[in-house]
Amino acid sequence: MRELRAAGRYGPRLREVLPALAASVVVVGAALGGLALVYRAFGGPACALLLAPLVVVAAVLRRRSRRPARRRGGYYTAQELAELDMPELVLAVARMLRRDGWRVLPPPRHDTHHLAARDGRGRLLDVAFRPVAEPLPDEESACSCRARLRVRGRAGPPLRLVVHRGTFTHRDEVWASREPHTFLIDGPRLQLWARGTPLAQLAGGIVPSPRRV
Repeated sequence: MRELRAAGRYGPRLREVLPALAASVVVVGAALGGLALVYRAFGGPACALLLAPLVVVAAVLRRRSRRPARRRGGYYTAQELAELDMPELVLAVARMLRRDGWRVLPPPRHDTHHLAARDGRGRLLDVAFRPVAEPLPDEESACSCRARLRVRGRAGPPLRLVVHRGTFTHRDEVWASREPHTFLIDGPRLQLWARGTPLAQLAGGIVPSPRRV
């Protein structure tokens, strides 16, 4: 269950939604009781005046209640992306990968912030999170889970994705252009991806679409 939650494939716990559910029941009960009292005392027009703001409040609450489901589906606004810490950003990218058809691999543990995923043919995609494109010395072996990820012979060479909410430098772009099967996701690209643009479209063919395999 912990691995499913880390990969973005598990919903909220009951204890996480129970307070909001209980509060909603109390609010609805109080509102109905108040409307009944107003109707008895002042009639229908007074109830209509009270219902107008209640409808507005209900619409706002409904919009907010959709946010967790939208985010679990791999859709984020630019403001939401900016407010995420690094573990939350990793979770968001895992959800976006799953939205695009990738199978996110949940290894037992990570020593660094990164993800691994496979497409329908078994091709491996490694996702790194850092403010610079070029890996630091010994970064490739920094996470113990990499030793357990094997490249399948007929799946093709592994792909690499480097995610950064800011802007990569020209040196980063030059480095990525010299590295085969490597693509950089900067802030603007990340926002487009979070809004629903497929990763294959953003990467311009470097990262194939798993759904077309």
